[in-house]
Amino acid sequence: MNTEFSLPNLYPTNRRGPVRWILSHLKHQWWLVVIAVVGAFGNAGLAGVVPVMIGQAVNLVSGGEFDQNRLLQIVFIIVISQTVRGLLQFGRNFGFEVIAQRMERNIRNELYVSLLGKSMTFHNLQPVGDTMARATNDVREVNFLFSPGVNLVVGSLIFIFVPIFLAPRYHPSLVLVPLLFVAVYFILLRFYLKELEPVTDEVRHSFGVLNTRLNEALDGIEVVKGAAQEQGEVILFGKNVDRYRKAAIQQGDIEARFLPALLLALAMAGGLLHALILFQRGLLNTGDVVAYFGLLVMLSFPTFVSIFAYSRISLGLAGARRILELMNRENNLDQNDNGYQGKMRGEVVFDRVSFAYQDDPILKNISFHVYPGQTVAIVGQTGSGKTTLVKLINRIYDVSSGRVLVDGVDVRDWNLEALRRQISIIEQDIFLFSQTIADNIAFGKPGASIEEIVEAAKAAQADEFIRSFEKGYDTVIGERGVTLSGGQRQRLALARAFLTQPSILILDDSTSAIDSATEDKIQQAIYTAAKGRTTFIITHRLSQIRWADMILVLRKGELVAAGSHEELMKSSEAYRNIFQEL
Repeated sequence: MNTEFSLPNLYPTNRRGPVRWILSHLKHQWWLVVIAVVGAFGNAGLAGVVPVMIGQAVNLVSGGEFDQNRLLQIVFIIVISQTVRGLLQFGRNFGFEVIAQRMERNIRNELYVSLLGKSMTFHNLQPVGDTMARATNDVREVNFLFSPGVNLVVGSLIFIFVPIFLAPRYHPSLVLVPLLFVAVYFILLRFYLKELEPVTDEVRHSFGVLNTRLNEALDGIEVVKGAAQEQGEVILFGKNVDRYRKAAIQQGDIEARFLPALLLALAMAGGLLHALILFQRGLLNTGDVVAYFGLLVMLSFPTFVSIFAYSRISLGLAGARRILELMNRENNLDQNDNGYQGKMRGEVVFDRVSFAYQDDPILKNISFHVYPGQTVAIVGQTGSGKTTLVKLINRIYDVSSGRVLVDGVDVRDWNLEALRRQISIIEQDIFLFSQTIADNIAFGKPGASIEEIVEAAKAAQADEFIRSFEKGYDTVIGERGVTLSGGQRQRLALARAFLTQPSILILDDSTSAIDSATEDKIQQAIYTAAKGRTTFIITHRLSQIRWADMILVLRKGELVAAGSHEELMKSSEAYRNIFQEL
């Protein structure tokens, strides 16, 4: 599958279905599977030793002659066998728990890399809250699928077969009840899982919807409070909670009607009656009846465990389906590992470029040529396609038709990492991480020295306000930089861009929040940064438009004029109208 970004996986996985996908992960934990399965078989097998030995002890005690040595042997066998059984049970639990934790770790890594590789089209359409629900809770459900889910299922299923193998030693006909139990048990289990599957899918889906709305409400909390819509959000959130609650209750209702529990009671009653009839006929002794009934009691473990364990498996598969659905969404962007990786000069050519976003045309047949080192101002009314146009240069989006060339090479033929490392873009909505100021500036250049960071901050006119903080460059800022003013956030973004020394610099109205007192310094910083590199400026500021080498005028997705300020004032009515509005 094409991907915008990829890292070498630990191993390839089969994404053609949740079971195949899980098994493709599981096969790389084969040695843990061996430990767990050996432990499960040994644990169940040795559990059958206890009723057999107790039966012999009953015969020994109720017989005419009491053999103390034999009784001590029986006690010794029980102690040793159950000690070994405890070790084997530890191996089973240890194996499945480690498998579960490793699976969760590897699946989280695979999903995270996949999300980083998705195009902006995907991220624009996919709710963040739902993505977070899949990346956290759904992945966790896959963990629970193995431990306790598969752990208890594998361990308990083997318990079912122990009475089948041991019952005939007392009388061949005694195998009838365990066999009937197993046959009916699996039939009922099949119907149980079939009924449970859509409900567990709804449980996971409704949780995703709940998480999506929660994320949106908190992300837009300022809008909610500004419009006094807290009560409305509480009501809407309550509806989503109620939907999740109803799905969970429906799951509990299905679990409560688990018919194998009734089947177990019938099997134990029938088995005991059968054994007593044989005892009455002299075909069994007292110890045989006790031992046989002890073997039947072993069926209770798989029966009652199944109510919980199979729900965990069903929820885990539902979570796996949701994770796969996210990872299998198609991508149109390819990292192009073998693409061009040369040093960028900064020449940009748009050759009859058109772009449509979900069949909605945004840009139409745009062509222009920018030489290395030129500064280009892009102007136009809101919605004219200015931001979309510059995002075609670094392949945030891919053209629908035509070509975008950088240094004469189609951007689709560039190695994506090499292309983007040499292009810096500063957008209107500045995103800063909940880290130190120094870490935020150095985000595009990990490992940058503090001297380089300070130099970039000075170039962006940010050093003075940074040093006004008590901890200076070590100051931790709030999520998205909410503890800073708009002008401060934008100056940090400028510093981040200056540090990477890009060949192409794109400023998307990045000085809109800067106060007039700082504007002259910022303009000088941008002017200095633009020297020697190709610069695209989306702006409404006359001071930036005037000194651009080329001005592109967009109107409703079309390039209606291009040239210098003087040329456009003479030749373009559309530019004159925009200029007069400014």
